[in-house]
Amino acid sequence: MNIAIFGGSFDPPHAGHDEIVKAALNALDIDKLIIIPTFCSPFKDSFCASPALRLKWCKELWAGNSRVYISDFEIKKAEPTASITSVRHFKKLLNPSKIYLIIGADCLKSLHLWREFEKLDKMVEFVIATRKDFLIKDSFKALKKLEINANISSSFIRQSLDFSAVSPKIADEVKEFMLSRIERIVRILDDKKAEDVEAIDMSGREYIAKYVIIATTLHSRHAFSLADELARGLKPAGEKFLGTEMSDDWCVIDLGDIIIHLMSANYRAKYDIEKFLAELKANKE
Repeated sequence: MNIAIFGGSFDPPHAGHDEIVKAALNALDIDKLIIIPTFCSPFKDSFCASPALRLKWCKELWAGNSRVYISDFEIKKAEPTASITSVRHFKKLLNPSKIYLIIGADCLKSLHLWREFEKLDKMVEFVIATRKDFLIKDSFKALKKLEINANISSSFIRQSLDFSAVSPKIADEVKEFMLSRIERIVRILDDKKAEDVEAIDMSGREYIAKYVIIATTLHSRHAFSLADELARGLKPAGEKFLGTEMSDDWCVIDLGDIIIHLMSANYRAKYDIEKFLAELKANKE
């Protein structure tokens, strides 16, 4: 038996992942393609969608193919899992004659940092899923490749809220989940007595974020308390504060594609961010 292992966060899975799956089944001499959603990558400290949801999406997309197996091995471990651990697991479980390990071209620059890389290199044959925006150095050109045309990433989908590269099989669910992030933030602010909470959709505009959320605070301690509650409440969903700026009258929290402003009543009236964003949207229409 020959197998190929394809691991990733799939947060969410997209057309590029689907191309890799199809190319692997067509181009590699394999009996089984094992797709492994990670619990969390060893090189990242968070995810957006939960492990269970990402596993569900992968099953909905690819479990119908008899040559594909969607594995929950890493998710059940509930911790970042090195590739060599998963390779050893399936080597022991299936005793395959050959193991291909599919990796993205963006992983090549850090491949030597993977845990027990030299041992892993002897256990598998690496297969590179190419990407147009990543040049492959001469030292890697001899490796087997899957020529992938889709130029898309999960991070782009999360940041742009553009779901065109997500399969129709799961697009509605992915969209609902991503947009529910806004509802989660608003609910936390409402529950903790923030006033006049407003979420402004800036997607499709030339602005630094896709959504802006503004809330009025009662006093400086309230602003700090709200920031703490947001950090605690959003962490289980994989949200991460990329930056914060705090003062007694104005707290700004950067989630990448979402910016949260917690402002005193006086500052909110003085700077009138809602008016600025409304004018920006009007000028682009």
